[in-house]
Amino acid sequence: MIMNRRSFTKTCIGCLASATLPSMLMSCQSTHYATGTIENDGISVLKSEFDIAKKNKPEIRKYIIVRNDSFEFPFYVYRFSENDFSAVLMKCTHQGNELQASGDHLHCSAHGSEYDSKGLVTQGPAEANLRSFKVSSYNDRIFIDLRA
Repeated sequence: MIMNRRSFTKTCIGCLASATLPSMLMSCQSTHYATGTIENDGISVLKSEFDIAKKNKPEIRKYIIVRNDSFEFPFYVYRFSENDFSAVLMKCTHQGNELQASGDHLHCSAHGSEYDSKGLVTQGPAEANLRSFKVSSYNDRIFIDLRA
C-alpha cells in the first residue's frame, strides 16, 4: 500500500489524538483549591469541597488541593470512594519543587518526575515517594493526620 503525504499526516494526527485526547480532557478539569482548617495534630477540610455544582446532576471531583498559610506546600487529596482518601505533600522528593496536579497524577515541571495518586514515584529522576499522611473521614469532614 502506498500512502501519500496528506494521508500519512491525517493518519498520524488521528493516532496521536486518540492516544492523548482522554488524558487531555481529564487534565482540562479545573483544579479545585480548598482552605484547610488547622486542628490538633492535623488539618481538616469539608467533604463538600469534592462536590461539583452541575444543573443536571451532581458530580464528584477525584481530587482537591488543600492549602493553609501555615504550610509551605499544599496537600493533594485524592478521593477513591466516599470514605477512602489519600493525602500527600506536593513537594517533589528530587529537589523540593512544588508539584502540579493533573488528574490522578502529580508532575514536577522542573525535571519531569511523576507520582501517582498515592504519591508513589512513576517516573524519575525522583527516587523517593512523596510524604503521605493518614486520612480519616468523619461526618462532613476529612482529617489529614500530620503526625506521621
